[in-house]
Amino acid sequence: MRKLKTALFGTGFVGRVHLEAIRRLGYVQLYAIGEPQIEKANQLADEFGAEKAEADFHDILKDPAVDAVHVCTPNALHFPIAKEALLAGKHVVCEKPLATSVAQAQELVDLAKAKGLRNCTSHNLRYYPMVQQIRRMIQDGDLGDILVAQGTYSQDWLLYDTDWNWRLDSKLNGPSRCLADIGSHWCDMLEHVTGQRISSVCADLATFYKTRKQPRGPIETFAGKTLRPEDTIETPIDTEDMGAVIFRMNGGARGAFTASQVNAGCKNRLSIEIFGTKSGVMWNQERPDELWIGNRNSPNQIMIKDPSLLKPLAKPYADLPGGHSEGYDDTFKQVFRRFYQSIADPNMAPEYPQFADGLRQLKILEAELESNAKHGWVDVPLPV
Repeated sequence: MRKLKTALFGTGFVGRVHLEAIRRLGYVQLYAIGEPQIEKANQLADEFGAEKAEADFHDILKDPAVDAVHVCTPNALHFPIAKEALLAGKHVVCEKPLATSVAQAQELVDLAKAKGLRNCTSHNLRYYPMVQQIRRMIQDGDLGDILVAQGTYSQDWLLYDTDWNWRLDSKLNGPSRCLADIGSHWCDMLEHVTGQRISSVCADLATFYKTRKQPRGPIETFAGKTLRPEDTIETPIDTEDMGAVIFRMNGGARGAFTASQVNAGCKNRLSIEIFGTKSGVMWNQERPDELWIGNRNSPNQIMIKDPSLLKPLAKPYADLPGGHSEGYDDTFKQVFRRFYQSIADPNMAPEYPQFADGLRQLKILEAELESNAKHGWVDVPLPV
């Protein structure tokens, strides 16, 4: 495999996670970093060995040496940058949400197809080994017919009115915050492991803090707990702190989930529970190597991640032996590995979430927002 050259746009929390994962692949060279704060771009270029740094991402897209780009900017910039990258003939990895509307996401799906370019929406959380184990257990019929799915994606990093991040600004983040940023991960995981699709939703959103204390200067994600009152500005908030969703699935299952960024003590708790006519499973992202398996007439089990004990089709998602934890950063490595392998091999079927998956989550999100507005059930268009 020839050495592929990639560029990264956006150098915040998730941008750095992408940089670390790219570095681990070996056959991908971090070639360029695009960031309006050129001092930060230069600093990261030095740290990660990138050949160039630019304040304007267009200058990087003009470079014929660039094979692919990673879009890790604030959400409102995903669509325009991904579109320009596709028009420039670059393969694209884009953070979720893919765009801020279904129409924008559909345009990206159509453009990537027309250009024949590889495209990935970074729904990386599918690729924990134990999540893949759930998927294969369901495919093999171990759970029986799926009856109930439930869970949460709970965080506490925006619990106080003094907590601030660019995601609180709808001009940068889009019309939804909590359901778009973390609820979409939960829904993507549910559909991925069950093979069913959410067909209708009834949603209730809440903004507990109508105003927040915005820092007068820039602040990193998950930071800023020591600000003083004189360092902030009282700012109106128009995106949700929490959302609760009841849903139906096209295979007959029923369920409910919550997404919240104000749940004290929950740092990054994506918890998913799936129950069938034979057995049930529970998985919690804060304890990623453990899978609870529930039985009606025999003792319940706790399965610890061990590749030698995983389903055959789940084994390729675990690189380390039993007792050696694989976590959040490893999921990015698994996605990017498959993405770049598919660039090197044009005949390889994509084994990663594509732009169509990002479009799918925006269709669910728009149905949730409509449901909240009308206080009733809304159907979600199913894939053709």
